Amino acid sequence: MPLCVFIVVIAEILFLGRLDIANKKSLVNSWADSFYQFTTLPWSSRKFSFDDQDIFGSGRVGGVEESSGSESCEELLEKKDFVAYSRDFEKEPIYVAGLIEHLKSCAVGCILGYHPGKKADATFGSAKAHKEPTILRSMEPVSYYQENNITYARRRGYDLVMTTSLLSDIPVGYFSWAEYDIMAPLQPKTEKALAAAFISNCVSRNFRLQALEGLKKANITVDSYGACHRNRDGKVNKVETLKRYKFSLAFENSNEEDYVTEKYFQSLVAGTIPVVVGAPNTQEFAPLPGSVLHIKEKGDIDSVAKTMKYLTDHPDAYNQSLRWKFEGPSDSFKALLDMASVHSSCRLCIYVATNIRAKEEKNLTFSERPCKCTRGLETVYHVYVRERGRFEMESIFIRSGNLTLKALEYAVMLKFKSLNHVPVWKEERPASIRGTDELRLYRVYPLGLTQREALYTFSFKGDEDLKNHIKKNPCAKFEVIFV
Repeated sequence: MPLCVFIVVIAEILFLGRLDIANKKSLVNSWADSFYQFTTLPWSSRKFSFDDQDIFGSGRVGGVEESSGSESCEELLEKKDFVAYSRDFEKEPIYVAGLIEHLKSCAVGCILGYHPGKKADATFGSAKAHKEPTILRSMEPVSYYQENNITYARRRGYDLVMTTSLLSDIPVGYFSWAEYDIMAPLQPKTEKALAAAFISNCVSRNFRLQALEGLKKANITVDSYGACHRNRDGKVNKVETLKRYKFSLAFENSNEEDYVTEKYFQSLVAGTIPVVVGAPNTQEFAPLPGSVLHIKEKGDIDSVAKTMKYLTDHPDAYNQSLRWKFEGPSDSFKALLDMASVHSSCRLCIYVATNIRAKEEKNLTFSERPCKCTRGLETVYHVYVRERGRFEMESIFIRSGNLTLKALEYAVMLKFKSLNHVPVWKEERPASIRGTDELRLYRVYPLGLTQREALYTFSFKGDEDLKNHIKKNPCAKFEVIFV
């Protein structure tokens, strides 16, 4: 009998062993089949138990959170990647000295003013006069003020640059929804002259006066209200006057990238077609393709004059150039102006606070953040995201089986929808172009890019580029733009 019992026991052990192997194989196959399903979900309902074979980030995690034993990678990463920052910016706001300004609201605690004895986080003023980071802020063109050149400003010792250039650390453009009623309704074009001009600086450093004279020689009738070539009384309301003309000569005093001033935006408000001498990238500021005429160089004067005459003689074509007033501007235009929905001083405080946290994260105390969790064949990557104009980051998780741009975008959308997120521009935009409550993602880009890169020049070169970025940058941070 003992021999029989022994044989039965051995047979049962072998049977259970084979069954266990089959079950493990089935489990591995189910993981593989589930990669795509769970990659784009910010939270997974699947649970992992951690034993001596589990790998967490780049080190072993045997014994980590042993009490639970059933935490998902996402839950564990939320705990282990958490940073208890030493400074609460609501209790201890960012303090910028050298300028008194009162902000209605800001995504981070922010004070601008003069408080003797209080250590500033940044200061407006001479680059060499302060120990803390110094700020250069100006809206004047480099052609008149060489010190506003970003590279030159850095050499002079400025840490933060705020100019009209979208390459600035914090751009300060002439545009905003609040300042200009961009979507104001059209009015009848009742003036006999085709165009109106308001040019008072007759010694500009570009060819705008030659352009004005060239258009006149090409038989474009111009009513001039400014000091240069004046033929009409200049004591008028500029925008109300422009509304009566088919074209507005929005001639800047400098041909500098991103230097687009109120001359241009007032033309958009008035519902007249801007004819521009100015920024070489003027078309990036157009509400829609074909809505702006650009004289890039003197040789363009005659061709632009012909286009003005053609549009005047063909009302349907002219109306097409203004269809954005009825259909709404492009997403590109909205994304540009939405930037100014957050005051530049608030964006400055967000920038400074972000840098303070980034420096703190580089300390040794935070070097053990794993930022990824590997279990079997799968790795979960922990990344962070925030909307442009906001400060706090939100967690999302991407799985190695589907580490793609689409998965990232999907995870971003799912996260912000779950938060019932309201875009930062919602109250600033004209009601007619606020859209529905449905979020629409326009851009996702690594945190820290300039607005020129974020809006126009940067894009991941495919899924592999994104994979490399996330793998090379643990707990990678992204910023998003909604439209």
